[in-house]
Amino acid sequence: MGFPKGFLWGGATAANQCEGGFDIDERGLANVDLCPAGKDRNAVITGEMKMFEFDDEHFYPAKRGIDFYYHYKEDIKLFAEMGFKVYRMSIAWSRIFPKGDEEIPNEKGLEFYENIFKECKKYNIEPLVTITHFDCPMHLIKNYGGWRNRKLIDFYKNLCKVIFIRYKGLVKYWITFNEINMILHAPFMGAGIYFEEGENKEKIKYQAAHNELVASAEATKIAHEIDPENKVGCMFAAGSTYPYSCNPEDVWKALQTDRESYFFIDIQVFGKYPNYSLKELERKNLLPDITSEDLKVLKENTVDFVAFSYYNSRCAVADSEKIKTAEGNFFVSAKNPYLAYSEWGWPIDPLGLRITLNEIYDRYRIPMFIVENGLGAVDTPDENGFIKDDYRIDYLREHIKAMKDAVELDGVELMGYTTWAPIDLVSAGSGQMKKRYGFIYVDLDDEGKGTFERRKKKSFEWYREVIASNGENLG
Repeated sequence: MGFPKGFLWGGATAANQCEGGFDIDERGLANVDLCPAGKDRNAVITGEMKMFEFDDEHFYPAKRGIDFYYHYKEDIKLFAEMGFKVYRMSIAWSRIFPKGDEEIPNEKGLEFYENIFKECKKYNIEPLVTITHFDCPMHLIKNYGGWRNRKLIDFYKNLCKVIFIRYKGLVKYWITFNEINMILHAPFMGAGIYFEEGENKEKIKYQAAHNELVASAEATKIAHEIDPENKVGCMFAAGSTYPYSCNPEDVWKALQTDRESYFFIDIQVFGKYPNYSLKELERKNLLPDITSEDLKVLKENTVDFVAFSYYNSRCAVADSEKIKTAEGNFFVSAKNPYLAYSEWGWPIDPLGLRITLNEIYDRYRIPMFIVENGLGAVDTPDENGFIKDDYRIDYLREHIKAMKDAVELDGVELMGYTTWAPIDLVSAGSGQMKKRYGFIYVDLDDEGKGTFERRKKKSFEWYREVIASNGENLG
């Protein structure tokens, strides 16, 4: 009983939150580089405020990240010391194709990731690679409008062909798009979409979603053709939605809320638009342009596994005037009175992970992979510079227990678990460094000041024991 032999334990990062080196070795500018820290961040990442160039008034944390570009050997060695079986990371599109629409890739970018994968293999760590973790070259946004334009499908296919061929034998686990449902909540960060005045925002979002879904199916096709050993997954921001009460209107609202996210995965697993979404999109005049070839590609190229992030559950209420909403998250949610909340207003719900695992597995019946789960918190070093992050250990322990129950008692099929994040990095939501997730502390503050020194936290040794015991020793 317990976790199966060969269960993939590890951690997850994103290029735009850790790499830095935004202008090194011919890398091009990307949307994620232009998401500033501070008060304007939300307006930029939601596509409401135009920021296509750097200015002197804002701080852009992705420019430097945590300097992974120069520290990756040191960091991967630390991951290996924890016993990682898998490292989930992403490729910066503009490092491979600086503009995004070139025919010939940037060799220096290809070499960089090849070196990372070889470093992982040195320690018997499997890379799990997200092809697009929100990154979109700014040239594609300025000249094509980002993912609203179906021309991006071909540019993405070109990227996929290049990396699948180049990294054959080095990478076998792939994810096409990170948290694909974030198009609906953070369209500039998620899909390079900026809205001009008077545009139909919802229609543009769903057209961009369709284009990404077709691109994902095309990538799955190419991956399987180039190497039949490749396993390709979809990925979404998950977290079951509870009705605030047993009022049927609240129950219906919760179901509708979950469908907003399941819509994307239904298409990638079942190969077609679900009836509920077709009806709603038609009713609201939001149906994207869909070709017969699109339908064929979607049908014939479904994913091998479902990956997802889980940070919290959500709570839906039909009459939103009555209930206070939870702060600090992209997803609007009623505040659940039965849960504790993190410093950033995120509910903490370990049992919700078991519920979410069961709901996803009941729906899709294919293998799953938890690729993000963690606690963002302020870490304060003691007089010796050591961080006793028992609150992080408690959070992860309870979530791993819930995950174990889902596997052992409920029989869900789970491939692995990668925490967000094994090392402190820039927060996607807030742009802060003080919102820390890692087992490894990085000496860097919200203004980009610090030595970039890496130090192990208390949770480092704890997670090492968890992995060594295959989840049996949770401390």
